[in-house]
Amino acid sequence: MKVSIITVVLNNVDTIERTIQSVINQSYQNIEYIIIDAKSTDGTLDIIKKYNSNIQLVLSESDNGFYDGLNKGIKLATGDIIGSLNADDRFADNFIIEKIVNEFNKKADLDCIIGDIAFANNDDKISRYYSSSNFKISLFKWGVMPPHPSFYCKKKLFLQLGFYDASFKIAGDFELMLRFLWKHKIKFKYLPLLMVYMKKGGKSTSSIFTNLFIINPEVIKACKLNGLKSNMFKIAAKYILKLNQFITLK
Repeated sequence: MKVSIITVVLNNVDTIERTIQSVINQSYQNIEYIIIDAKSTDGTLDIIKKYNSNIQLVLSESDNGFYDGLNKGIKLATGDIIGSLNADDRFADNFIIEKIVNEFNKKADLDCIIGDIAFANNDDKISRYYSSSNFKISLFKWGVMPPHPSFYCKKKLFLQLGFYDASFKIAGDFELMLRFLWKHKIKFKYLPLLMVYMKKGGKSTSSIFTNLFIINPEVIKACKLNGLKSNMFKIAAKYILKLNQFITLK
């Protein structure tokens, strides 16, 4: 079983090397690593070139945003399973893909896997733990979804159900997972595994303004597109549900 991992990057010279290393150090051997670069100008491409022998495909050209870049990668991918790793994130250990593949091998009819991620600094000190353990399909109407970096799905489903909607600026991952898991009821399984360390400060976590005026309206839009009834009051209530993600380590 081949796993295609896609990294979309634009000017991440400070973090891209660690991201690449976390992919090429995976114990599972049948990985196709694809990097979609949106014409970086800060030295990112120079770092990528250092690892050319470990990266199966690098595409550097202008795009229409993150989800457009992801779509390019998925269409170019030849793997059975598709996953993504952001350019400032990294796998939690070297055995993540091996464990994901083992789960797919156990059940031939399994469509996708979701797991856990953590927000951490460069020393892996965790400030927030985002788990899929309590996720239910009904939570989509509250604006709650599994963490996107833990989402591994069979490629054939993208061909059948569609790709990311590039008209979304931030909530395109919410819309796709809503469409796949809720609307089309694909078969998924929760894997109790910390898969990815995410860097704090990404677009979807950066500010209250972003949440109120970009993400939440996009989540409402995604629900309407897929026939799920929701409203801004329910979407706003998701922040109460997220309180248990924040932890303090002594």
